[in-house]
Amino acid sequence: MDRALGFVGNHPFLFGLLAVLAVLFFAIENKRSGKKVSPNTLGMMVNSQNAQLIDIRAKKKFITGYIQGSRNIPFTQLKDSLEEVRAIESPVIIICDMGAQAGAAVQMIGKDNVYRLDGGIGSWQGGGMPLVGIKDAQPKNKGKAKPSLHK
Repeated sequence: MDRALGFVGNHPFLFGLLAVLAVLFFAIENKRSGKKVSPNTLGMMVNSQNAQLIDIRAKKKFITGYIQGSRNIPFTQLKDSLEEVRAIESPVIIICDMGAQAGAAVQMIGKDNVYRLDGGIGSWQGGGMPLVGIKDAQPKNKGKAKPSLHK
């Protein structure tokens, strides 16, 4: 610990340069991945600003549960719908599994009023917020005896 403090004391220019680079890295990374919206803010934006929700998860994941009012445009098909999304006047919130892919979608759309749900659906559920969709998805062998590995 004394050596580290000694290094900082003897090389303030290098330490200052490191601090500036760290701040720039986080600022650029944050801008690259888009503006974030928390789950609580998402609800307020939908109610007060009529924000539009676009879920970019694959259709299979979308139908297992989604945020009420979401529209599904899978990420693989987003390029085909860019003009339609860019034409939306109200704020747009992009939703994915964990928030990372939504950052790429925000960058692809390239509008100021496009946000991403911080943490994605996982964060939404972690905050105790409800999902809608197929609620009663039951295993196909419901009511039947489970197959046994033993004879």
